[in-house]
Amino acid sequence: MDVRGTVAPGFEAVRDAFVRNFEQRGERGAAVAVYRHGHKVVDLWAGTRDVDGSEPWAVDTVQIVRSAGKGVAAAVPLLLHQRGQLDLDAPVGTYWPEFKANGKERVLVRHLLAHRAGVAALDTPLTPAQAADGVTGPRAVAAQRPWWEPGEDHGYHAQTYSWIIGELVRRVTGRTIGRWIAEEIARPLGLDFWFGLPADEAHRIGRLGPVEPPAAGDGGGALRMRPKRSVVEAYRDPGSLTRRSFGAIDPLPDENDPAYRAAELPASNGVATARGLARCYAAMIGEVDDGQRLFAPATLTLARTEESAGPDRVLVVNTRFGLGYMLHGPAAPLLAPGSFGHPGRGGSLGFADPESGTALGYVTNGLQKGVTADPRAQALIRAIRSAGD
Repeated sequence: MDVRGTVAPGFEAVRDAFVRNFEQRGERGAAVAVYRHGHKVVDLWAGTRDVDGSEPWAVDTVQIVRSAGKGVAAAVPLLLHQRGQLDLDAPVGTYWPEFKANGKERVLVRHLLAHRAGVAALDTPLTPAQAADGVTGPRAVAAQRPWWEPGEDHGYHAQTYSWIIGELVRRVTGRTIGRWIAEEIARPLGLDFWFGLPADEAHRIGRLGPVEPPAAGDGGGALRMRPKRSVVEAYRDPGSLTRRSFGAIDPLPDENDPAYRAAELPASNGVATARGLARCYAAMIGEVDDGQRLFAPATLTLARTEESAGPDRVLVVNTRFGLGYMLHGPAAPLLAPGSFGHPGRGGSLGFADPESGTALGYVTNGLQKGVTADPRAQALIRAIRSAGD
């Protein structure tokens, strides 16, 4: 395996785990970056830029990271709160009056971030074109009757997160969330990250596609667990909230379509490099090497203080969320109890651990089954635990 990039002394175990992902865990093309105390200590890439191609992954290759982009999107309302522009305890209707319809008058901004708003699915799914037009999605969630009493329970807003967070940001700032991130986060920090991939960057993106994980017992070294029957049934049942939530766009969009990549869907179509994800999370927990940072200490506390925990009405397992971030737990194992971040369905991951000063970005073009706890990402996390001591 021709692995490119650099690894600081003490972090060689991460490179070894990255190589084994290709040799044993079905990886096709991927990159991983790690920051420790604001400095980049791992920056690796290998394989092909297209899951079904032969052109090598380059130093500047980017990929769609699916829900791993939710963690970057969540930084926007937290930063608006930090700047005094958004009250997390105000009703969403304070900023977006139309959202108050059909029993959502008491939905608070913090409920949106903690997946407690009750609008995890739509009565009528949107077409890919409607989902991407910036108008139909916000109108649909504003009109939607909650699936449970807002604030009383939680369930992962897999697709509707795009329109509830995106429209909230637009109402508060007058800018789309993609533009706000480009101007206030990505450009100042020098990040390769976009919601709405610019046409002049489109030549850098690789093709995504499904890949099968190694069969159990083939020496792949991945933790193999049989999903609970209730989880399997929830994904199979067309009428379940699980299927409705993930199926809020129907038919599923072609993620390799340039029109989809150019849309701003913060729930699902963030485009990034691994180092872009890692550097963003590094700036959330402290200064990066040029002295810049995103979160003040109080904002960092908000991001990783538990707001939702227990049975998730959509994912049908126990999950934990802070304000916009998944927290370390059995459903989403991160580095340590204080870690926070967000996985992307199929593999990609971004997170930070303030106590160790660690931030990780992992990006792949080979989408394996599973929403969280991808075995390739977990192998990298285990290597980080043993590295740099």
